[in-house]
Amino acid sequence: MKCIKLNNGYEIPIIGFGTYKSTEGEAYKIVKKAIDVGYRHFDCAHFYENEDEIGAAFSEKIADGTVRRDDLYITTKLWNNFHAKELIMPMLKSQLKSLQLDYVDLYLVHWPFGFKKDAGLWPIDQGSEAYSDIDYLETWEGMEECVRQGLARSIGISNFNTEQIARLLNVAKIKPAVNQIEVNPNINQKKLIRFCKDRDIVVTGYCPLGRMYAYGSQDIPKPTLLDDRVIAIGAKYKKTAAQIILRYLALSRAL
Repeated sequence: MKCIKLNNGYEIPIIGFGTYKSTEGEAYKIVKKAIDVGYRHFDCAHFYENEDEIGAAFSEKIADGTVRRDDLYITTKLWNNFHAKELIMPMLKSQLKSLQLDYVDLYLVHWPFGFKKDAGLWPIDQGSEAYSDIDYLETWEGMEECVRQGLARSIGISNFNTEQIARLLNVAKIKPAVNQIEVNPNINQKKLIRFCKDRDIVVTGYCPLGRMYAYGSQDIPKPTLLDDRVIAIGAKYKKTAAQIILRYLALSRAL
């Protein structure tokens, strides 16, 4: 599988398998199937509430000889309730236990804002009282310690904008290797991608085909995957609409 070199020398496969919205009983099955058909990069998160099942799938496929640990590239993310510096390493250790791994290849700060530890996973209905005052610069210090302790090979960020990245780069001892953001034809992120590229930060894009799971919700545009014009282009070149979109995104990133 084609890879991209990160700013710390490690490589990340360009295609990953997302595990968001994998429900109870489903994550275990689909991750095993994904490994069987050739996926090696898996994107996980504490927020997805399925890391135990995913870990069981990893363990089984390693045990039966389908893959070795070194064949897999595992990304997971620090959730907002654990931004305090002293909580980060214990949180990653807990996630590693769930994933049945000794280390992750990439650990990301999921969002540039934090919630109070006891506020719940997504407590936005609680108003400002749910949010913590912890600066993500403090959070980054804890992320760097995860690298020093060998728990994460690379660290990065997710959903950060240019101003937040610039502020982080001014103090970071370990430069973020990745910024994971939503990228698709409806949200092309050209300026942010260029900003990251100029600073040797790899952008990984989630929802490249659009937010299929949220289509029909307020403020969610029609996914390009369902656009008749894209479907027609696919028919012309004997490709699926998904292949057309992914090729467009790959070319856009290279510009």
